[in-house]
Amino acid sequence: MTALGVVFRPQLPPERLRAMARAADASGLEELWLWEDCFLESGVASASAALAWTERLRVGIGLLPVPLRNAALTAMEAATLERLFPGRFVLGLGHGVQDWMGQVGARAASPVTLLREHLTAVRALLRGERVTMAGRCVTLDGVALDWPPATAPEVLAGAIGPRSLRLTGEAADGTILDARATPDEVRAARLLIAEGRAAAGRAPDGPHRMVVYLHTATGPDAAARLSAELGPRDPASPRPGVAGDAKAVAGAVQRLAEAGADTVVLQPTADEPDPEGFIRFAADEVRPLIP
Repeated sequence: MTALGVVFRPQLPPERLRAMARAADASGLEELWLWEDCFLESGVASASAALAWTERLRVGIGLLPVPLRNAALTAMEAATLERLFPGRFVLGLGHGVQDWMGQVGARAASPVTLLREHLTAVRALLRGERVTMAGRCVTLDGVALDWPPATAPEVLAGAIGPRSLRLTGEAADGTILDARATPDEVRAARLLIAEGRAAAGRAPDGPHRMVVYLHTATGPDAAARLSAELGPRDPASPRPGVAGDAKAVAGAVQRLAEAGADTVVLQPTADEPDPEGFIRFAADEVRPLIP
């Protein structure tokens, strides 16, 4: 069964999160996703609050930029959230937008190497292992968590290009694709992920969760808002996103699911006039139409 989520966009002020998280929890929506875009809102602080305000909602961070973090700290934060809210937290890591990383003096010489080492270290620490690692970017000397979770949470990674997609197959529990991904690109990503898994000695068709964002607009001005969000159109490329009623949105979700998405996360436009209403639309009108 395809899981459905909605993004809480950090263009909204942090104080709006409580109402949206509670609306998602009350409506029965499966997942709420958060971003840590520079320099807007903290992903970990926001996830902690959203989890505390809700009872059953899964909360994902997609993504935390690893150049801003020490791997041990990332693992400590993830372990704490998993122990406080078992099975309800999803961690997503990425190598960060390099311009933003440059602004804070954290630009990595090799972003993919940094992400690989961070994923390797964090996943091992969350499994309760004692880790010694002398990598190019990550160094740990006999580090182990005093309070590892009973079950290690999933650690997903964001990817766009072929090299990053293969890396997620090698070193992550799942992959997050942004809202530019079309169904054909999701299928292509699955193949590259399988290549990465095989290269790392993992079963190519083994469990690997794929989360895909979907540009979504609804309401009388949906098409205009979506067009403004996406910008000028390249006639030679498929147009991502969907504008329309619940049936249209459910159809777009289903096409991504058939291409390989396990979770589809509806991404409202930055100027969505009713964010809480958008969540209720997703849960009450779209969710019943998705197998």
